[in-house]
Amino acid sequence: MSGLELTRSGRRVAFRLTRPGVSGVLRLRLALVWLTLAVAAAGTFCLTVGIGSGDYTVPLGELLPALWGTGEPATVFVVQELRLPRAAVALLGGTAFGMAGAIFQAVTRNPLASPDMLGITQGAGAAVAAGIVLGTGPGLSTQTLGLAGALGAGLLIYLLAWNRGTTGYRIVLVGIGISWMCVSLTYYLLSRAELYQAQKMLGWLVGNLNDRGWAHAEPLALALAVLVPPVLLLGRLQRALLLGDEVAAGLGAPVQRVRMALLMCGAALAAFATAAAGPVLFVALAAPQIAQRLARSPAPPVTSAALTGSAIVLVSDLISQRLLHDTVLPVGVVTGVLGAPFLLWQLSRTGRTGS
Repeated sequence: MSGLELTRSGRRVAFRLTRPGVSGVLRLRLALVWLTLAVAAAGTFCLTVGIGSGDYTVPLGELLPALWGTGEPATVFVVQELRLPRAAVALLGGTAFGMAGAIFQAVTRNPLASPDMLGITQGAGAAVAAGIVLGTGPGLSTQTLGLAGALGAGLLIYLLAWNRGTTGYRIVLVGIGISWMCVSLTYYLLSRAELYQAQKMLGWLVGNLNDRGWAHAEPLALALAVLVPPVLLLGRLQRALLLGDEVAAGLGAPVQRVRMALLMCGAALAAFATAAAGPVLFVALAAPQIAQRLARSPAPPVTSAALTGSAIVLVSDLISQRLLHDTVLPVGVVTGVLGAPFLLWQLSRTGRTGS
């Protein structure tokens, strides 16, 4: 092709466009992993919408027309009003959690750093618990409280970690402290709550997709549309941070500004996902590590981590709906059961490697 130059070296293909003067490297394995994860997420999404909870199954031949609003009225109602919003929140929430986890782990250079380990989701939980027990003003829903609490916790972590700049080590330590402060506050509020308030709190704190509608999916979709482009644009500078602050600064990267921008984007992604789906645990921790091992990359790839997160939440949600015949489990219960062994394995591996 005129104006396009390709050079292959092993499993990498370097390309260069003379007009408009763009060049880059395409990793074939990463592209294959991305495509496989995208197909898996899309397939699970369709399966979740098709069978969901209950006994009403929508065949694939009727599912695709129903997604566009055509077909039998009963099928269109079940798909578009009952199942599609829930599946959309699972897909978008998993994407946001996976991307946020990849950002935190890359910026801090710590495989155990994630929003649910550093206090972001705990801040959301404390804010929701305070709103339920102490009461809120008009118009303040649990979604709004969760968003405000997560963003507030992220900003507090960054400010307390600042000492003529920030480092991944300080962010992790401060984040753990903020996390336990928020957990203690949540437990205190839980001890003061009435029975119906405690039930409402626990139903949200465990991570739940029940009764999720378009009012939860639309703000999350808008947040992803706003936050994903700057995260992708900062990808090159993020990779420079992996070399260390001194080397990154020597390469011309504005270290502190890049770190702050990435952390705020990661906190915002986790905040909007938590506000929509509740604090679904372990997704932001596990998805980047799974994607990194599949792609065999030196750091968690952001796009692959996003697809892995969406697939994890969709699969967990499908299990939560079909595992028990007469009960729909909160999705956070399933991710917790699946994620706890992964965390133990990751801790043992970190101990063996000395990282």
